[in-house]
Amino acid sequence: MPKPTPNPPESNPENTTPSSESRLHLKAEILKKTTPHNPSKMYAIVADMDTESLLANACESLASASIMASDFATFLEGPQRSMLLGIQQIIMLADLAVNQALDNLDPIA
Repeated sequence: MPKPTPNPPESNPENTTPSSESRLHLKAEILKKTTPHNPSKMYAIVADMDTESLLANACESLASASIMASDFATFLEGPQRSMLLGIQQIIMLADLAVNQALDNLDPIA
């Protein structure tokens, strides 16, 4: 009786490729980089900016991200839609936390 599936190909020990697990970790030569990282100043936040302004900006950014995720979810179906709506819920929770931090800074009398 013939076999329903063929035998898998024989593995060649000389032809080893890095596994996906080893590619996920940073290489030692990258970690030992001596030059400091200089981030782009295009979207830099000024160090002396007050906390209330930073939180207000974060709140607006999170609200925008929540709306974009919700709008984008209308184009998806199934598990991808569920995952995006889960991400949108996390964004909303972060927005609530930032709003609470703003309220803690300047409570209404």
